Amino acid sequence: KRSKAELVADIRSRLAIIPGVNIEIGGPISHRIDEMLSGTQANIAIKLFGNDLGAMYDIGKEIKELIEDIPGITDVNVEQQVQRPELRIVPRRELLAEYGISLPELREFVQVMMQGEVVSQVYEGNTALDLTLKACDTARNSAEHIRDILIDAPALGEKIPLSYVADIVSSSGYNSINRENTVRKLVVSCNVTGGELTKTVGRIEERIAVRLILPEDCHIEYGGQFESASRATRIICIVSCFALLVIIMLLYGQFHSLVQALVVLVNLPLSLIGGVIAISLSDGIISIPAIIGFISLFGIATRNGMLLIDRYNHLRAGGMPLRESVVAGSLDRLNPILMTAITSALALLPLALGGDLPGNEIQSPMAKVILGGLVTSTLLNAFIIPIMYMLINGKEK
Repeated sequence: KRSKAELVADIRSRLAIIPGVNIEIGGPISHRIDEMLSGTQANIAIKLFGNDLGAMYDIGKEIKELIEDIPGITDVNVEQQVQRPELRIVPRRELLAEYGISLPELREFVQVMMQGEVVSQVYEGNTALDLTLKACDTARNSAEHIRDILIDAPALGEKIPLSYVADIVSSSGYNSINRENTVRKLVVSCNVTGGELTKTVGRIEERIAVRLILPEDCHIEYGGQFESASRATRIICIVSCFALLVIIMLLYGQFHSLVQALVVLVNLPLSLIGGVIAISLSDGIISIPAIIGFISLFGIATRNGMLLIDRYNHLRAGGMPLRESVVAGSLDRLNPILMTAITSALALLPLALGGDLPGNEIQSPMAKVILGGLVTSTLLNAFIIPIMYMLINGKEK
């Protein structure tokens, strides 16, 4: 019976005691979207590019310490880099030239002896088995044995140990090397809870820019959901302007009066009041669904103004005086306006109240905006539109 936020907070507190573990909490769909956008299963990915993985890992831990106390930031993780043992075979170029062995020949020899190469296939009944050429297991199980593997030396016409032309060195390397655009990359990822994603990214960028000094060969890029959110916001703003222009054209075609069309558009700021109040009373975040809710709200609010002014014009065309036509027209359209507003509100109410339920993450912000805008536009529309209509026609007696 707990909310999603309470459940996630409880999971985080219980798992935080496990040492050496990076934890990211989310859902299958959100993880898949985050991974497509930034390559990580988190809301925000801070991508550090450079050449030295060791130095990059130290910088990544410094970034984690800088941002983990920012309000709303959680699940801060640095991409784990684990040192693992490895054996390096370093060619000695002068000796290779002396024995008449080229670098490609050495590479091919090492690859065949250590990894193996399929040279043919053996059939046993209906099964085809690969015939692989490589050194025996005892010749590859230690660095000393690898040094003694014999390689052809064309200049001498005989075989020599591999240690004559290459150094076999035991060292360590990183378990994985990730790249983006051919450049080595280390990712510091984090999630956002209880805050607006774009603003949180702005705080992260500001803090890193002020407190972190990067080497010359390193640079930082930011990725994640906020990129697509910013891109979607720009597209929606352009579409909103286009929709507003189309609404004005349709209203002018309906009333054949630019002034009356602008009076109908007065409903837009009236509906914005309720939408903004609804957002401030809920989570205070203007998300993409909330912006879409505002666009839908514009159409609903415009319809109410059209009903009133169209009725006023119809009554005046029948010879009724200005004031009487406004009073009678408002009374005539009161029931239809209230009926459509209440019907829409009742349909949106479950979505607005069930924001914590699974699947309502997108519908709930949109429903809250439309519901709040319906309340203010319906109430204020009954007073503002009649007053504005009388003012623009006030020259008549």
